[in-house]
Amino acid sequence: MKADYSAVNNITYGLLSVDAWKEHLIKIVSNRIDDFELSAEQEKLVTEQIESVLHAVVNKADTIMHQKRKSIKAKIRKALINALVSERKIHEKVPEFAQTIVSEIKKTENKAKLKELILSKLEQYGEVTYDSANDVRRLEQLLAKYSVEDLGAFNTNIESKSDALKSELYLFAILEMAVVGVFLLLWALLMKYRHLHNLMFSCSLLLALVVLSAGLTAPMIEIDARIKEMSFFLLGEKLIFNDQIIFFQSKSIVDVVHILLAAGKWDSIIVGLLILIFSIVFPVAKLISSRVYLQERRDWRSGALLRFFALKSGKWSMADVYVVAIFMAYIGFKSILDNQLGQLNFKTRSLASVSTNETALQPGFLLFICFVVFGLVLSTILEKIKLNQQASQRVPEEPGVINTALPEIRT
Repeated sequence: MKADYSAVNNITYGLLSVDAWKEHLIKIVSNRIDDFELSAEQEKLVTEQIESVLHAVVNKADTIMHQKRKSIKAKIRKALINALVSERKIHEKVPEFAQTIVSEIKKTENKAKLKELILSKLEQYGEVTYDSANDVRRLEQLLAKYSVEDLGAFNTNIESKSDALKSELYLFAILEMAVVGVFLLLWALLMKYRHLHNLMFSCSLLLALVVLSAGLTAPMIEIDARIKEMSFFLLGEKLIFNDQIIFFQSKSIVDVVHILLAAGKWDSIIVGLLILIFSIVFPVAKLISSRVYLQERRDWRSGALLRFFALKSGKWSMADVYVVAIFMAYIGFKSILDNQLGQLNFKTRSLASVSTNETALQPGFLLFICFVVFGLVLSTILEKIKLNQQASQRVPEEPGVINTALPEIRT
């Protein structure tokens, strides 16, 4: 949902969208036409321009009328016009004609016709001004996916659902960590009861596997850089663009491994394999080996691979290093984005911009840390269980007493 939200609210569909600007400009021009009124100076200037045009028209008409006529009928018509129509009087009437034209322009019905004409011309220009067809199609698909018709309904729908899911995700993460805490408390209280070790350790391994699975599949870090608000005045109208997302990524460890392996480049594949081995394969193998090692089967315990994963793999596992790397990456990303986005924050008389960095660690990171700590504690507990088992297998002898008991014979 967040990925779809970031796609729809991307700066491509807002501040950098041709369609968005087209809609704003049509709205602004429409409002400006409704509010259009000629000031005294503007009316005087328009009147002078119209008078100049009318004088030119009269002069042109007079020139045409004084041209030589060949036919008798044309000559008679020219003589009558010259006798009845005075060019000087027409020129004297031009200011009156010009004022009449200006008065007609200022009438409400004529203003509405002018508005309709300008808007139709803008729409005509708008038909040849549009975003990429792929961008438009992608936006329409996302809106249809959530059964909404416009951006406002889409944002309201996604924000409410994603907030609810985010709260639920954090709740389950906290519950899992609380259960881990309860198990550690039980180990502290029941460590002296050796007959419970096997059951407790098996349940602890199962819990560790659950926490590991959640930590691997839940988002680890969310990088979100956006312009929270940009507002400015254009032709007297205030334009506002909200939540213009510049960059968004939210990935789990499994997602990162999949992306790196699917990239097809040797360097990406190597990094993906290293993360897969040290952050997924090693922890799972260690949990399974610890459970098998607990069976007290000497033939199994003597296996080098089993002993390595059960007792020594902690030195080679990079899970804890990976957690530190993720945390340092978070700090680095956050610092870089804070610095870069901070340069976009400004406020002038006509332009204001507020950018935000909403990069944050996600529940996957907390659960993975919980698994690493829990795994280290379980390794220590397994060592103690091993020592207790070895101590119980030794037969204590009193000083100066020879043990003459015959060995037990089993058939």
